Amino acid sequence: MTNPQEPGAVLCDLDGVIRHFDHREVTRLEAAAGLAPGATFEVAFTEETERRLLLGGLTRAQWTAEIADALGLRVPAERAVALAAAFTGSPVRADEEVVDLLRRARRRAPVLLVTNATVWLEEDLAALGLADLADGVVNSARVGAAKPDPAIFRVAAERAGVPPEGCLFVDDSARNVAAAARLGMTAVHFREPADLAGALAPLLG
Repeated sequence: MTNPQEPGAVLCDLDGVIRHFDHREVTRLEAAAGLAPGATFEVAFTEETERRLLLGGLTRAQWTAEIADALGLRVPAERAVALAAAFTGSPVRADEEVVDLLRRARRRAPVLLVTNATVWLEEDLAALGLADLADGVVNSARVGAAKPDPAIFRVAAERAGVPPEGCLFVDDSARNVAAAARLGMTAVHFREPADLAGALAPLLG
């Protein structure tokens, strides 16, 4: 869904839109250990672990140790430790096309990242060269609410200085898009950069 009117602010998800993880080494280590692909992800993101992680309750070291402990029930300890370290230290890349679109849009409207992330997000953004990509970062681990909780969307709109109905929200999660739309935001489900380009067209001129 797009809005022909120029949005007052752009609220953009991070993972799956801007930042992408490379888990090929994790998949290789899982195969070597006799684990199914995705086994590490499953133990890393149990409902309780994910809640603590995204609400600021785990450091990277703590998360890595918990993953290793869980995998250690299924594979030898040294393999579990290697898998956990590979998973939490997986290489990442930024989609340069998306980054360029957001930088261009920022010339006309504030851009904020609205993300379910970790307490070390600032370090990760700096490593990617994206510390200055947005006017602000609304991080679930810092604000104590994670998407699709309406609270994080309200925080983002307030920080942008724009009412919800004046915000454009972009996310690769249909559930998060629906939550933003319920608050009156123009909400766009991201599948590829063209979706973002279309939504930002009023700002790109």
